[in-house]
Amino acid sequence: MAALIDAIDIKRKTYFEFENAPYLCLDVEVSTPTARGGQTLVRIKMRNLITRAVFDKTFKAGEKFKEPDLEDVEASYLYSDADGSYFLDQTTFETISLNKEKLGDALDFLTEGAMIKLDKFNGNPIGIQLPQQVALKVDYTEPGVRGATASATSTKPARLETGIEIKVPFFVEIGETVKVNTETREFSGRA
Repeated sequence: MAALIDAIDIKRKTYFEFENAPYLCLDVEVSTPTARGGQTLVRIKMRNLITRAVFDKTFKAGEKFKEPDLEDVEASYLYSDADGSYFLDQTTFETISLNKEKLGDALDFLTEGAMIKLDKFNGNPIGIQLPQQVALKVDYTEPGVRGATASATSTKPARLETGIEIKVPFFVEIGETVKVNTETREFSGRA
């Protein structure tokens, strides 16, 4: 049987199951009453790992949650079509498909063969975890300005191989590979 977690023990980045769905705690706030006999409450900002919805919910300190049956699997991105996106599980060599709703904007960072972590809940795929940074080739950007250096603070727009547009320093040229932070969607250096 899965271990039970008390609401008072939930911390940031803790996974727990609530109403038969897996959740990730994004932030937690414990409020202890000053009056005698008052109930300690735990306010949790949580993300549903299936729908990706984020909301706040308040629980009593003694409420218990199951540990979710979550599994991270190493997988590589194969391709996308109208039906969904396809990944190759690196341990079972099984092809797994995910629809656009489960991927969100992750396709902006995926190129053929990219390695990612595939999230499974009760054995079923529910989403992916992107690496902190990905390397993508610049498809189009305006020509660089003569004298622009690596310390230049001015930027220009660039379209990358996946179609995402980001701001890059003036010295970046077409055909170069750049590192992009997947959380902030910003340039983080040359690859």
